[in-house]
Amino acid sequence: MIVRTPPSALRLFFIMQGSVVPRIYGKMVSVLLLTLTVVLVDEMLLPLPRISLAAMSVFGVALSLFLGFRNNAAYDRWWEARKLWGGLIADTRSFARQLELFAVSPDDRFALLNMVAAFTHAHRGSLRSCNVERDIAAWVGDEKAKALLARANPADAALSDIAHRLAGLRRKGSLDGFAQMALADTLSRLALSQAGCERIQTTPLPFVYSLLVRRTTYLYCALLPFALLGSVEWFAPVFAVVVAYVFFGLQAVTNELEHPFEPRPNGLPLDAMSRVIERSLRDALGKNIPPALQPKDHLLS
Repeated sequence: MIVRTPPSALRLFFIMQGSVVPRIYGKMVSVLLLTLTVVLVDEMLLPLPRISLAAMSVFGVALSLFLGFRNNAAYDRWWEARKLWGGLIADTRSFARQLELFAVSPDDRFALLNMVAAFTHAHRGSLRSCNVERDIAAWVGDEKAKALLARANPADAALSDIAHRLAGLRRKGSLDGFAQMALADTLSRLALSQAGCERIQTTPLPFVYSLLVRRTTYLYCALLPFALLGSVEWFAPVFAVVVAYVFFGLQAVTNELEHPFEPRPNGLPLDAMSRVIERSLRDALGKNIPPALQPKDHLLS
């Protein structure tokens, strides 16, 4: 995720970090060359057919509505993912406080909170398809880390291990019914947040809608040069490139926000949020607290 103060008006046009320009540069150049070719042919060889600017304006408004709706849908996914991870942070802190409140023994509390940290890293690894074995092993040991990662859903396996430990405490009489119910409710909220993230990851925006928007964008940019003939003269290539930047840029932004967990410049900082949970758990256990992750070159991973 990009973290920086708003740049000055002059630097605004030269910042590429987090911009979609590198991703759509080829398309912008293609529109520029197409428009320049159309203008040259019309001026020097033979008159080309014109398209009404009014018709293209109506076309552009319709395309803007489609792009705006899809962009809102993608941002809703990004924001919901952020709220789900915010819920994970809050619930892990609540779980640690409940274990203290219900006077769980230090050894059991240590094992339970270590498994909560393992759940966090396993969940992050699943969402980003990255290797988190070392992060998990730092909390529960190499053997347990390998056993968790061997399961079909390591994060869910970690929650099941926590539930098994809580059931054992209840059988021993270390927890009363109310304490078990409160801890089980917090555990259920962790599972709901995990399932919500998995739903976002495995359910992209409908492909048929994305296909319609992409095709319409290409068609509009291909027809635009013929609508600019005779109206803006040699400024047509510049005007066409600006329009291409807006429409292809919105399309690229939507594609990036649609996948909030991927390690992209505008993706969610899962590493930093996992560190927030680690800091909270280490504080609850009385361990040394590592520093919070800071942005590197304005990028928070």
